Amino acid sequence: MQSNLVMFPNAGVVEKSTKTEERTVTKYDRAEQQFIELLATEDLDNILDVEAAKVNEFERILSIAIRAAYQNDCGDRLAHQFLQRILYRINRLKLFWYDDLRHYNNERSLYLCSCRNQIEAAWQDWELAQIDVTALQQLDVKQVLIERSSNDLDPPLSEDSKYIREQMTEAGYRHLLAISSFDGLVEGSRLARILGGAANEVQCTLVRVLLEEYGNGRLSRKHSTFFAQMLTEFGMNTQPEGYFDLVPWEVLACANHNFLLTERKRYFLRYNGGLTYFEVAGPGAYRNYLAAAQRLGLSAAAMGYWELHIKEDERHGQWMLEDVALPLAEQYPDDAWELVLGYDQEKLMGDRAAKAVVQSIRKAE
Repeated sequence: MQSNLVMFPNAGVVEKSTKTEERTVTKYDRAEQQFIELLATEDLDNILDVEAAKVNEFERILSIAIRAAYQNDCGDRLAHQFLQRILYRINRLKLFWYDDLRHYNNERSLYLCSCRNQIEAAWQDWELAQIDVTALQQLDVKQVLIERSSNDLDPPLSEDSKYIREQMTEAGYRHLLAISSFDGLVEGSRLARILGGAANEVQCTLVRVLLEEYGNGRLSRKHSTFFAQMLTEFGMNTQPEGYFDLVPWEVLACANHNFLLTERKRYFLRYNGGLTYFEVAGPGAYRNYLAAAQRLGLSAAAMGYWELHIKEDERHGQWMLEDVALPLAEQYPDDAWELVLGYDQEKLMGDRAAKAVVQSIRKAE
C-alpha cells in the first residue's frame, strides 16, 4: 500500500547541501580565476615552474571536475560548467576578436593544449557513450539522412516550444537574446575554419553558406549585425561574449564540440553531418522565437534576425543535404556513417542546450 506519510527535508541536511554547493562554486570559481591568470601570463610554457603552486592547484581542481562530470552517473552540473568554460577559454583563441594582440601570446601553448586534450578526452568519451555508434555503422546513410532531415524540418511543437510561443514574457525574451548572443554575434566563425583546401562542388556550397551568413561581405547585411540590432532595441550589450556568465554549460558544449570537429580534419564528415542538422532544424526554432516576439508586439528590429534566418536557413538546409552531405556519403562510402553520427550528436546536444536555455529563461522571469 502506498504510504501517505509526507517526509519533510531535514533542515540540517538542506543547510549542509547548500553549504556544500557554495563551497564547490567557490572552489571552481577560484580555479577558473587561476586559469585566467595563467592565460594572461607572458610565455606561459617557459614559466610553469615559477607558477607551480597555481598550476598544481588548478590541475587538482581540474581532475576533481573531470571525475565529477564524466565518471559520476548523475553528472555534477557545476563541474560541467567549469570544464566547458575552461575549454571555451582555450578554444576561443582560435578566433580573432580584434582586441589586444597580447591576448594571443599563448595561443599555441603546449600546456593549454594538454589541458584541452585532458578535458576533451573524458568529455568526448562521455558524449559518444550516449549514442549507439555500432548501430549507425549499419545504416543506409543516404536514406537515413534524407529521412532525418525531412522529420526535423518541421517537427511537432514540444512543451518547451509551446512555452516560448505562448507564455514567455518580454523579460524572458531578453534573457533568450542574452544567451543566444553568445553564438549570434559571431555566427559562422567555426564554419570558416573548414573551407580551405582542394576545390570542388562541396567546398563551393559551404562557401556559399558562409557568404550568406557573412552578408556577402557587407557588414550591414551580416547576420551578426541583425542580431546586434535586436539587442540594441532593448538597450542590451552588443559586444561578443557580453553575457558569457549566463550561458549554460549545455550551450558551451555545443560550441566546444564544433571547435573540436573543425580543428580535426579527420572529423570533416561529422562536422558536416552536424551542420546539416543545424541548418535543417534551425528554422523550426526561429519560428518559435518569432511567434513569441510577434505575440509580445515587439518592433521589426527586435525580431529581424529570426525572420532572416527562417528564409535563408531553409535554403541552407537543402543545400547542406543535397549538395554537401549526400555527395560526401558517395565519396566516402566506408566512412559515410560519420555523417549520421555528426547529425545525431548535433541534434542530441542541441536539444539538451535548448532545454537548458528554457530552464534558464523560466528562472529569470
